[in-house]
Amino acid sequence: MADWPCEELGGKTLLQYADTPHFDWLAKHGRNGLLKTIPDGFHPGSEVANSSILGYDQHLVYEGRGPLEAASIGVELQEDDLALRCNLVCLEGDLLKNHSCGRLETEEGDVLIRFLQENLGSDRVHFYTGVQYRHLLVIKGGNKHLRCTPPHDIPLKPWRDYMLEAECPEAEETARLLTDLILRSQELLAKHPLNIERQNQGLDPANCIWPWGGGYRPKMTPLTETFPQIKKGAVITAVDLIRGIGRYAGLDVINVPGATGLWDTDFEGKAKAAIEALRTNDFVYLHVEASDEAGHDGDLELKLGCIENLDKKLLAPILSQLSTFNFQLSIALLPDHPTPIHHRTHTAEPIPFCIYYPGIEPDQVQTFDEVAAKEGSYGNLEGDAFIKVFMKI
Repeated sequence: MADWPCEELGGKTLLQYADTPHFDWLAKHGRNGLLKTIPDGFHPGSEVANSSILGYDQHLVYEGRGPLEAASIGVELQEDDLALRCNLVCLEGDLLKNHSCGRLETEEGDVLIRFLQENLGSDRVHFYTGVQYRHLLVIKGGNKHLRCTPPHDIPLKPWRDYMLEAECPEAEETARLLTDLILRSQELLAKHPLNIERQNQGLDPANCIWPWGGGYRPKMTPLTETFPQIKKGAVITAVDLIRGIGRYAGLDVINVPGATGLWDTDFEGKAKAAIEALRTNDFVYLHVEASDEAGHDGDLELKLGCIENLDKKLLAPILSQLSTFNFQLSIALLPDHPTPIHHRTHTAEPIPFCIYYPGIEPDQVQTFDEVAAKEGSYGNLEGDAFIKVFMKI
């Protein structure tokens, strides 16, 4: 949700401008601060930000996005497996038009990924279906020391300028293999009937793979072992990456019908799932991707709508149930990272956060946004400071 000030909004950020009475209620009745979710030297990816929020030291656990996608879809990695996130992207001439092929349904992605496995797969190369445009590529014996640009960082830029490269001589063979797979995928996908039909309908074709975020199986201690407060926990998300973090963190994954990972997700359904999960779990990590995708699209009105839906359709139903719980419910509200609409990709600035529970002594902050949070009583936190504060409640 976090963003930069926008001229179109009179110099306000989207959080400042949006109508968010329930966000503001939490901020007014709770305590606020800023959290640095991207440690120095790390790319501002969702895998870094979300696992940092949960208290994981990136210098110890970071292995890229691919292994988290693998955990999410149940692919058990072996010691020598290199797992990479594998986007189906849309190329238009020399440019990468978008990182997601517009709106690609999971069923369409599955058809194309199975097709690629049949034509490009081998004993060493395995494609696995994920969700929508987000899939998995596993290279047996692959070397992770590659320079890979996330495709959502380069919309409308020349794709050849961002092809992956080896960072050391040992990774050159892996880089050659992946480059060959990318180029061959373009030839195959351009002729696939599904893409021809999408183009006939005026939709973006999924005409290239883009592997990135490669790594090996991470070593993450379950949250239940770090925090005795958590006997049982759950994660609710439509994004494979967050499911993977949840699995490695020892959380049960709760899938919500109608949760899409986009702006048309079922906000109310996710709120209902969270309320139900809170009755049987000590800890629930509720993640919504909608505003991030709107930021990648550079769509101001769409992102404003997502933020207001998060307030009214997600947080409001949860707050309405506070009195029905037979325990004290503590709530933390925060983005994972900014995705400014005028930048169209992630940035590493600290994000606003709010913590509320019945009886907390509020600070002076009255609204939930990037500017107001600077005056919060928690100040500026980083590392595992946020989750430790939250778990002490």
